Amino acid sequence: MFNLCMFTGDATSKESSPFINSSTSDVEKSQQYDGKNMALFEEEMDTSPMVSSLLSSLANYSNLTQGSKEHEEAENNEEARKKTVQAPRMGTLMGVYLPCMQNILGVILFLRMTWLVGAGGVLGTFIIVFMCCSTTMLTAISMSAIATNGVVPAGGSYYMISRSLGPEFGGAVGICFYLGTTFAGAMYILGCIEILLVHVLSEAEAALLNNMRVYGTIVLSFMALVVFVGVKYVNKLALVFLACVILSILAVYAGVIKTSFDPPFFPVCLLGNRTLVSKGFDICAKTIEQGNATVTTKLWRAFCDSEFLNATCDEYFTSNNVSQIQGIPGITSGILAVSIKLCVPAVLDPEATVTNTNRYVMADITSFFTLLVGIYFPSVTGIMAGSNRSGDLQDAQKSIPVGTILAITTTSFIYMSSVILFGACVDGVVLRDKFGEGVNGNLVIGTLAWPSPWVIVFGSFFSTCGAGLQSLTGAPRLLQAIARDSIIPFLRVFGHGKANGEPTWALLLTACICETGILIASLDAVAPILSMFFLMCYMFVNLACALQTLLRTPNWRPRFKFYHWALSLLGMSLCLTLMFLCSWYYAIVAMVIASCIYKYIEFCGAEKEWGDGIRGISLSAARYALMRLEEGPPHTKNWRPQILVLMSLDGEQSVEQPRLLSLTSQLKAGKGLTIVGACVEGTYLNNQPQAQKADQVCMKLMEVEKVKGFSQVVISSNLRDATSHLIQAGGLGGLRHNTVLVSFPKNWKQAEEHHRCRNFIEVVRETTAAHLALLVTKNISAYPSNGERFTEGHIDVWWIVHDGGLLMLLPFLLRQHKVWRKCKIRIFTVAQMDDNSIQMKKDLMTFLYHLRFDAEVEVVEMHDSDISAYTYEKTLVMEQRSQILKEMHLTKNEREREMRPNLYQCCISLFTMLFTVIFLCSCLREWENLNQSNVRRMHHAQELNGVIVKKSKEAKLVLLNMPGPPKNRNGEENYMEFLEVLTEGLNRVLLVRGGGREVITIYS
Repeated sequence: MFNLCMFTGDATSKESSPFINSSTSDVEKSQQYDGKNMALFEEEMDTSPMVSSLLSSLANYSNLTQGSKEHEEAENNEEARKKTVQAPRMGTLMGVYLPCMQNILGVILFLRMTWLVGAGGVLGTFIIVFMCCSTTMLTAISMSAIATNGVVPAGGSYYMISRSLGPEFGGAVGICFYLGTTFAGAMYILGCIEILLVHVLSEAEAALLNNMRVYGTIVLSFMALVVFVGVKYVNKLALVFLACVILSILAVYAGVIKTSFDPPFFPVCLLGNRTLVSKGFDICAKTIEQGNATVTTKLWRAFCDSEFLNATCDEYFTSNNVSQIQGIPGITSGILAVSIKLCVPAVLDPEATVTNTNRYVMADITSFFTLLVGIYFPSVTGIMAGSNRSGDLQDAQKSIPVGTILAITTTSFIYMSSVILFGACVDGVVLRDKFGEGVNGNLVIGTLAWPSPWVIVFGSFFSTCGAGLQSLTGAPRLLQAIARDSIIPFLRVFGHGKANGEPTWALLLTACICETGILIASLDAVAPILSMFFLMCYMFVNLACALQTLLRTPNWRPRFKFYHWALSLLGMSLCLTLMFLCSWYYAIVAMVIASCIYKYIEFCGAEKEWGDGIRGISLSAARYALMRLEEGPPHTKNWRPQILVLMSLDGEQSVEQPRLLSLTSQLKAGKGLTIVGACVEGTYLNNQPQAQKADQVCMKLMEVEKVKGFSQVVISSNLRDATSHLIQAGGLGGLRHNTVLVSFPKNWKQAEEHHRCRNFIEVVRETTAAHLALLVTKNISAYPSNGERFTEGHIDVWWIVHDGGLLMLLPFLLRQHKVWRKCKIRIFTVAQMDDNSIQMKKDLMTFLYHLRFDAEVEVVEMHDSDISAYTYEKTLVMEQRSQILKEMHLTKNEREREMRPNLYQCCISLFTMLFTVIFLCSCLREWENLNQSNVRRMHHAQELNGVIVKKSKEAKLVLLNMPGPPKNRNGEENYMEFLEVLTEGLNRVLLVRGGGREVITIYS
């Protein structure tokens, strides 16, 4: 089965089969299926293609997002937008290896690598480089597995993470990756300006920070203009910039070889153990001999108040000698043994910085191990360059793993060898000179290069320019991809651009964010920021691979086989460790930003279904939990109402009692399962559309009422069987409903509603047989909605019999909701003649105290009384009506006509009974023939109703034990009459019938 991701114009993925019912004309379709040997499958012709057609479509499939090549065509030719995208032709070398090399090698290597070796020592720096390179290598292995698990359109890490971990993680990490790429552009521009101001135009060094802000803004504006005009200029210059990088690196290696037999002469002047700025003197000495006289030098005049030998000089200058050392002693000098252990942390001295700023080479920042990690890590980023170009590759599933891993191996070798070679060739004093002030303003790495330091200056300058352009080209497209996925609503405006698809608005936002990085005006301060964002992105790439591997989903079949979940978890751990090593507060800020974006996407409702691993986790966790629940019923302390709500639908498939869901929502403090069940009468084949409509109606109403649960619609030949199916088969495994919520049938005495009466009683019987709790709402239309608030009132519980404690638990759950929060609970219980009501009240209060329920308690005494004539007459009318309907087997219309005279006669009899003794004498014989059990039930219902109405008529809700159903069908109408009498005169009643097990306990 083929599962391919298609993208529409707005980059919304369609997880469907893109080749079925495509834009094939009817004529072509008829020709396509024409064949006598296909007659057996002619019924499937409209929905299923022939295999030959599918394979042909697969071979020609090129539905990828627009890449840089297509942007160039759209700019150069108006007809290009109408052309079919040709099959990509880029191989591993040009498509993956060289772009990764260009993105990985850059500004840190040329501007900070020597300083890192000097500040951290060869061994310490080598550990940093090894950790960072190992992190990117493990990430590349995980990325290769994901990238080779199917077609990955151009979108890079964002596409892989979002399709592997879901839209929430994808959006959060995608934004972080976008910010990282944007700040990387700021870092490259700052590096470019640093080279320009410090090493090319040295006289502009005076107000360095402000100059970097001004010139950086100018360069950013120019680069943004170039990207806006067209990416074709960036792409054409990419190879030139890469050539500059390679030539510069080769020049360094050539210089290292040359030092073995002819080290370059770069003298460094020291005063004591302090390096002197070379611009402050011409001769490295305090005095020189001219003829027979001793003459002071320019260096003397820099530290003394006059040029004479008796001048007053700086104390440190007077007490220390001036010496000159060779800055580049060469690879054969043996200084590696010293440098490998040497680690001199640079500590800022605020006073010295002010007084000696033009004399000594001073540290501009306090260096320590974790800071060095944060500054170095951006130098190993850029491993996603190949996957970002997957749409332009001839064989992406082969090129991405090979090219990326080979590029990381090459660059790791360059970085690790550079650490050792710098420590072996360059003196530590020079290595710690960040801006080359002690070697005539040269780049320190340039002093090692052959044939000239200017090779490194110009090479690094152009490489930083190229990397900055690449960042400003890639970041807006990443933001555009996120915006077009519509997972973050307020970013949708950035999904639009020029007619050829160029992300104009995204480029504008990127330039503004990049400007904030430039205003920081310090490469060392910007580097840890983008390290956070890249590390977070790499961490989630590893997590995605580990997750997919551990879940073992059927669709996880990467062509790249050299991966393992343990390697991915190790890579994820390294990323997390490096984040906190670089800067723990930056790491927390980055995580907070990602978490806020995650929750925002989740809040807005990410309606994307990309078959991601988080859904896979949910499935696996649900399966595991269900298997655990099968071990046995939950303990009383873990019992919670798992509610099956039985909804009635009208002819238009609309819900008749929406207040049932309001009550369900108000019981959500129970934290249980909710299943909303509905029934459709008919056959499955004919009524499936109606069932789907009913399901959508139920889900929409659940969303409105904020009920979290599931909807289940059952189709059956009759409603009675459908309801029975819901009660029997609802839920899954151990996660099944234990409570049924249903509304008391309205107007059940009318003939056309008689079937509802029968269905209701069957529900009562089946829940009793299944040992399920039953909640029956009376006058459901009077129940409050979720928007209403009771500012006062009572929830009255009439505890007649104990059947598990659900009657006590329900008011507690209701009071957790804002509708019932200000209502007070009153619990009434009934005492018989031989009960001690005072002791009963004390015992009940003690019981509630142990249950941690706050409620008022009252014991109501019911005395035995004689059965009134009204009770006899009401029972007589009830039995007569039931008997007549049963014997005559009338049709519905006849029952309706028959019912009205009976009701009329009943009213006449009741009226006459109260005032005429003659009527009582005439009915005496009939009363003696009545079923005495029915008389007692009717008498008890009336007596109990009278007490309840007297105490709870003004209550906001009355909860009451529900009597059991009749054992046979003869007394069904009588049972309904008893319930009607029991609840007469009450506004809102919730009849509760327990499931036969304890649901509350006094124990912890």
